[in-house]
Amino acid sequence: MEIEKKYLTKEIPFSLDGFVCKQISQSYLSFCPTIRIRKSDEQYFLTVKGKGHIKREEFEMEIAQQEYEHLYEKIEGKEIRKKRFLIPIENGLSAEVDIYEGQLEGLMTTEVEFSTIEEAEVFIAPSWFGEDISEDSRYKNTSLSFYGKPLITE
Repeated sequence: MEIEKKYLTKEIPFSLDGFVCKQISQSYLSFCPTIRIRKSDEQYFLTVKGKGHIKREEFEMEIAQQEYEHLYEKIEGKEIRKKRFLIPIENGLSAEVDIYEGQLEGLMTTEVEFSTIEEAEVFIAPSWFGEDISEDSRYKNTSLSFYGKPLITE
């Protein structure tokens, strides 16, 4: 089970130098059900996700590079590329700051995964996280892959 909250981050008030950074490329084999392939540095994964926003079922398994390349030939939508910075925060949690590249350049989000839904419900995000977009479907990676960057109205 995956339990996470997602935020639209405008700026980070500190340097990201020194934090763990992963280069991620991900694509979708299916949008319904959600079936994703991901390259994270030199690791490859196949993921199936259930429906939902903050809480949903997730199954992930590591695959070989050759399997990833074979599946990549079958993707739908556009590949998502991003740098993910892992930032330790309170209570042993980690903020995953995604800085998108390519057609999604200029978009930055922050996600936090939780052990329980109760933990997610009482979480108070630091102000730099930005607007809570956990239930805004436009910012799901499936939507970003299919439709591109949402138009932002201020």
